[in-house]
Amino acid sequence: MAENTDQRVGADSPVVVVANRLPVDQVTDPDGTVRWQRSPGGLVTALEPFVAGRGGAWVGWSGSAGEAPEPFESGGMSLIPVPLTEEEVDRYYEGMSNASLWPLYHDVVEKPEYHRHWWDTYVQVNKRFAERAAAVAAENAIVWVHDYQLQLVPAMLRQARPDLTIGFFLHIPFPPYELFTQLPWRSAIIEGLLGADLVGFQRPSAAANFVQLARRLHDLDCRRNQIDYDGRVVIARAFPISIDVAAFDDLARSPEVIARAEEIRKELGSPSKMILGVDRLDYTKGISVRLEAFQELLEDGALEAPDTVLVQVATPSRERVEHYVHMRETIEQQVGHINGVYGSIAGPAVHYFNQSMPREELAALYRAADVMLVTPYRDGMNLVAKEYVAARGDLRGALVLSEFAGAAAELKQAFLVNPHDIAGVKNQLVRALRIEPAEAAKRMRAMRRHLFKNDLEHWAGSFFDALRRQA
Repeated sequence: MAENTDQRVGADSPVVVVANRLPVDQVTDPDGTVRWQRSPGGLVTALEPFVAGRGGAWVGWSGSAGEAPEPFESGGMSLIPVPLTEEEVDRYYEGMSNASLWPLYHDVVEKPEYHRHWWDTYVQVNKRFAERAAAVAAENAIVWVHDYQLQLVPAMLRQARPDLTIGFFLHIPFPPYELFTQLPWRSAIIEGLLGADLVGFQRPSAAANFVQLARRLHDLDCRRNQIDYDGRVVIARAFPISIDVAAFDDLARSPEVIARAEEIRKELGSPSKMILGVDRLDYTKGISVRLEAFQELLEDGALEAPDTVLVQVATPSRERVEHYVHMRETIEQQVGHINGVYGSIAGPAVHYFNQSMPREELAALYRAADVMLVTPYRDGMNLVAKEYVAARGDLRGALVLSEFAGAAAELKQAFLVNPHDIAGVKNQLVRALRIEPAEAAKRMRAMRRHLFKNDLEHWAGSFFDALRRQA
């Protein structure tokens, strides 16, 4: 992608997306050429048509500390990089965003840390994002701000540019009053979000939590999902995010993926049953829960290895944060113990991969697995569960899903579990492994029907339409 260093790139954009990251990654080719390539991931897929189709701009960090590149054009969008120093990455991103807000918003699965210098940097960086967005937005433009790293941006934008229509979407859970009020800067976050005209959440309960906090912390008049604030009406609503279902279905039906799925089963020693877990390596995902349940089923004699195997893909994540380093070591010890006791010359009981995998390989793994095991303690949505269902055009397989994932409200034909109840996880896992083909097909068909109706385009379109109605 050729860079355009014209300072006017992105000026007067009618639609502006503001997110922590740009929709492109910088890559260096073997010959040393540096270029930008489109990032993988749902958010880029969902928003690109809305931004590019309207001559819009995307404001975000490039992913590298130091000076930011000049604004440039890519994929029909104007990309506006925001610079972050090493210290800002450490305090705003690793610190305030991922060691304070992330654990708090995920039901304090891990204890949050609160440091004033982290907060000060969070304010400073949010201000920079808001300034960049204000500078490129056209008169009366629509601006859509994303996620927990940028919760102060809506109010900052509103102050600088009262003409704008501002939307905000939170991709992770939003905690109830009793948890949220731990946060020393609780009022400032709520004020930040109230700068938006429309505040979107994954679940209705999260929207209700936000309305209650606005009422109790700021003594505001609220009517169901509407908040009267500063002479405006702020709407809080659920917009459950999804995936590009048709594209994933097509990928999983391709002859290459089907052949690779068969090959994976052979490489695993042709087990009777294959259980699969695919997660970012994060303490909210409950990876140790499924390892414990699998180990106990082997101990009980309900399952035998290598006749039944567990494949766990754990994508590396936030390796600079101490919690994550410790968790990775704990999981690796658990895997080593299970394989030491239940592995054999024929192969291990658990096949563990601490690496990222391309979409094609993931699709083949989904297609190969008899049971998908998704056990987060708390998750805003969990798109892996949706990818598994989208990949099963053969109407085989079964999904075991935590009731604390946002996806559980939509994928009602999954085997729902409480990840804190190991006995319950074991019972549902055995049920899923022993499901009759006709019942598996019936459950999968119903879940797929729901996903095709409520896909990624539907999510982005419904939010965008609701935001335009606020204009």
